Amino acid sequence: MAGYELISGIEVDRRLRAFVEDEALPGTGIEPAAFWFGFSALLRELTPGNKRLLRRREDLQARIDERNAALGGRPADPAEEEEFLRDIGYLVDPPAPFAIGTENVDPEITLIAGPQLVVPVSNARYALNAANARWGSLYDALYGTDVLGDRPQGGGYDSERGARVVTWGRAFLDEIAPLTGGSHAEVTRYGIEDGRLVTDRGGLRDPSLLAGWKGASPLLRHHDLHVEILVDPDHPVGRTDKAGVADLLLESAVTAIMDCEDSVAAVDAEEKVAVYRNWLGLMKGTLSAGFDKGGRSVERRLAPDLTYDAPGGGTLTLKGRALMFVRNVGHLMANPMMRIDGEDVQEGLADAVITTLAALHDIRGARANSPAGSVYIVKPKMHGPEEAAFAGRLFDRTEDLLGLPRHSLKIGVMDEERRTSVNLAAVIREVKDRVVFINTGFLDRTGDEIHTAMRLGPVIRKAEMKSSRWLRSYEDNNVDVGLACGFAGRAQIGKGMWAMPDLMADMLAQKIAHPEAGASTAWVPSPTAATLHSIHYHRVDVAARQRELAARPPAALHGLLAVPVEVERGWSAEAISEELDNNIQGILGYVVRWIDQGVGCSKVPDVHDVGLMEDRATCRISSQHVANWLMHGIVGRDAVEAALERMAAVVDRQNEGDPAYRPMARDKAASTAFQAARALIFQGAAQPSGYTEPLLHAYRLRLKEGSGPGSTAFL
Repeated sequence: MAGYELISGIEVDRRLRAFVEDEALPGTGIEPAAFWFGFSALLRELTPGNKRLLRRREDLQARIDERNAALGGRPADPAEEEEFLRDIGYLVDPPAPFAIGTENVDPEITLIAGPQLVVPVSNARYALNAANARWGSLYDALYGTDVLGDRPQGGGYDSERGARVVTWGRAFLDEIAPLTGGSHAEVTRYGIEDGRLVTDRGGLRDPSLLAGWKGASPLLRHHDLHVEILVDPDHPVGRTDKAGVADLLLESAVTAIMDCEDSVAAVDAEEKVAVYRNWLGLMKGTLSAGFDKGGRSVERRLAPDLTYDAPGGGTLTLKGRALMFVRNVGHLMANPMMRIDGEDVQEGLADAVITTLAALHDIRGARANSPAGSVYIVKPKMHGPEEAAFAGRLFDRTEDLLGLPRHSLKIGVMDEERRTSVNLAAVIREVKDRVVFINTGFLDRTGDEIHTAMRLGPVIRKAEMKSSRWLRSYEDNNVDVGLACGFAGRAQIGKGMWAMPDLMADMLAQKIAHPEAGASTAWVPSPTAATLHSIHYHRVDVAARQRELAARPPAALHGLLAVPVEVERGWSAEAISEELDNNIQGILGYVVRWIDQGVGCSKVPDVHDVGLMEDRATCRISSQHVANWLMHGIVGRDAVEAALERMAAVVDRQNEGDPAYRPMARDKAASTAFQAARALIFQGAAQPSGYTEPLLHAYRLRLKEGSGPGSTAFL
């Protein structure tokens, strides 16, 4: 009982109780006694069902494992596979055609196609940067990245590079807002006369593109996204521009996911309260973060809204911040922040209640985040329709507890587990009056694909997964089902993350595939990436593209069931070693920060020193891949141990400049992080659905409690 207080029959960590009663509840009109009484009742009602769902996952996987082992390494005929999965209840009958009925949804979800940022809400500065990334400088994004074909050099402002930025920007204006008498590159004056944009090269070919203005700075609206031509002759850039243009400000991160899950390391009340506190600050509008920038102290806060003169008279106000979702954890994990009958609370139940409690300050206050009065919760890692139905019941009970109208809580469904993908219409049907979002989380989806096929045979190399039949079918199926269920103009269809934050030229060339695939949003790793990705939504009319795609034949179920195993096993020794090193280096590079520093997501150099965004999903793929190859004899335990030793030295070298880093290679037995990485591999096949969370949480708790890696409990 040390550190806990008994409230309404449940044990609550004192730090969590203090946060709830002193910070979250005041201003909501809910008294502490009533809150804890209702919270306790919710937990007692729903915890048994949560645990039943987890047992169901394990039962289905056991039956798949048994059959796969009997197949002897060769996948079954697709028709036989479908029949088997239906027999065991993994596949359900698709529902009759229906359309979602979600109401009171903000236009950032229903109307505007654009980038979506995902950020660990545990980091206040990152969270504020993401919220404020609704608007971004195109000039900064071009100047500071490799989009121009090279990277900026040090030594101050490069005027030649600046001129290339301006040329690129003017060409972009010609794309989205052509003039009647020439190019934007030729303009020497922008102005507003009688509610119309005028230049010395004519007006807009489509005058309706002018949405407003601020002084001499025109505001354009194209594909429901805004672009401000910032005219400021006194600005250092504007002084050198013949039209006085200082920048092009692009509406960028239309929505942002404040993440309590994959990008966060929160294993106890201390860390969960830090997560909840930042989300509360965002909902209250009070969150701030101070930091040093170039030798001066800077405090960051939420950006204000923007006001412009409107063509019809009066003013136009645009939001200065992204519409914020909060991503709760899934159904799997428990957390010691609360205990029921001596057992840790199911973390997803607690997340739903406490993140919604925090959001009351927005929807019962200024509604600065959601003028529609909704709370947007992304629910990850659900397996099939019965788990979606359980999430719906959890949201019902949360609304009842907090006095909210039914369906105030909206759900974003992550289509990232195989049983959800093959039953996607049935999943959506269970939450049809709440759903605002489906997203292909291809990283976790790949990890689940590997784990599901664990005992069938060795899976193909990771790079080959990107062109595999199941993945193509999966990406198409998500769009096809979403459109068939009425998502167009009502909810987001999303695509996954660009994981290479330093390779923006490649992103600009490749990520246009997401809106072309019919996605109204896609994930980006930074505000700069959001600004550059917004260009794709100017180049693709997503609404028109969705109308085209709605007429195509839907993706075939048999494509989704195509298992990515390598029947011939024809890899060279060099290819096997390369794959092993790549996987293990990624595992170590991620896990050492997660365990030792509590960093849930970061840019981790890969084995070739290319920075990649790593989170638990990427770790899940790599650890499951090695575990699978171990099981089928593609690599042996000795080879894995040798690779762990080699790659520990590589990761140590890559982190030499981090004063908080704890080297692994010189004393691997004493490194909790190194031992956690070993466990993820050697116990990988036994982990529930191949998830990394159980072992990561256990080892970080061990480190925080000071017990170190000496015990063999997890090895």
